Amino acid sequence: MNYEKSTLLLSQKTKTNIKLITISSKLPNAGTTIFSIMSGLANETGAINLSQGFPNFQVSPALIELVNDAMKIGNNQYAPMQGLLPLRERISEKIALMYGGNYHPDSEITITAGGTQAINTALLATIHPSDEVIIFEPAYDSYAPSVELAGGKVIPITLLPPTYQIPWNEVKEKISNKTKMIMINSPHNPSGSVLSKSDIEELDTIIKNTNIIILSDEVYEHIIFDGKQHESIAKYPTLRDRSLLIYSFGKTFHATGWKMGYCVGPAYLMVEFRKVHQFQVFSANTPLQVALATYLKNPDNYSGLESFYQRKRDLFQSLVKDSNFKILNCSGSYFQLLDFSKITDEKDTDFAKRMTIEHGVASIPLSVFYTDKIDNKLLRFCFAKDDDTLKRAADKLNKVS
Repeated sequence: MNYEKSTLLLSQKTKTNIKLITISSKLPNAGTTIFSIMSGLANETGAINLSQGFPNFQVSPALIELVNDAMKIGNNQYAPMQGLLPLRERISEKIALMYGGNYHPDSEITITAGGTQAINTALLATIHPSDEVIIFEPAYDSYAPSVELAGGKVIPITLLPPTYQIPWNEVKEKISNKTKMIMINSPHNPSGSVLSKSDIEELDTIIKNTNIIILSDEVYEHIIFDGKQHESIAKYPTLRDRSLLIYSFGKTFHATGWKMGYCVGPAYLMVEFRKVHQFQVFSANTPLQVALATYLKNPDNYSGLESFYQRKRDLFQSLVKDSNFKILNCSGSYFQLLDFSKITDEKDTDFAKRMTIEHGVASIPLSVFYTDKIDNKLLRFCFAKDDDTLKRAADKLNKVS
């Protein structure tokens, strides 16, 4: 019997013996992420992709060389579960230098396979069935599913344009004896807003004498504009003692595909974080850790991002200021919101797809960041692109009417 005939018979036999089983989905309302959908549509149509949040310019040649060197000299096997100690030491020094927070490199810092993994790990480590987690929407799309996977209940609080300020009185009202965690994100994805010192002080006051953990997503810590300061939780001792902080090397060093991040927090929380981390990924990429440990020795390698990205923001805003879109304020991150309410009353999801197909620019509709799919006629554009890409995209946006 030839190979093709035997394969066909096996295929037919297998099909007749298949018996489907019934499973109960842990994420029944989840589908393919909007980032994959819009990037896929951009690739299919040849549109300029300002949807997914990744830079299109090169990583530092010096950092690439350090990675290559680490590989060549044999740093290609498992790193310690918690991460290489030299890298954790550099992170500890960096946080102390920038925010005055002291995190012990041995017991309070863990290297992760990106910020999203760190968020998921933190939630799985601390949230139990029936625990409530307050999140502020629009929210990065991994927050709610990760809470649900941990068995927790999402308590969304809506932030409204154009300022996206946190309504602290509503936070007070939503806190109950089931509230286990409040998730914050500053600079904020997708709105570009940033938390002020008074915001953090309000948070500190509200959760005093409670058993609430703070999960602070600070992956855009270095991308903040107009002279504003990043109010890291690491600056505030009483909050620092009950918080897990998430960071991203990918966002900082234009290397999102490396999936490298880290989590810091007090030892009693980090013990629980590592219990989960070791069974999710065990350890993160070794040669990248070796390279980053060297690269972080020079603060200049991460301290100039504010001006770099502010120039990108200012360029993009200047290029589209005469378009039919309305520009919302952007104080941080590398995302710009544009209001299209003067152009059409279409659903933002429909308009985003039509924009990609008919006008050649892909974006992200903001309603996908809300549990209730609130549609404020806003699209999110990533300006972490080279100048030529931004100019070509703006030329297309200016023709939308």
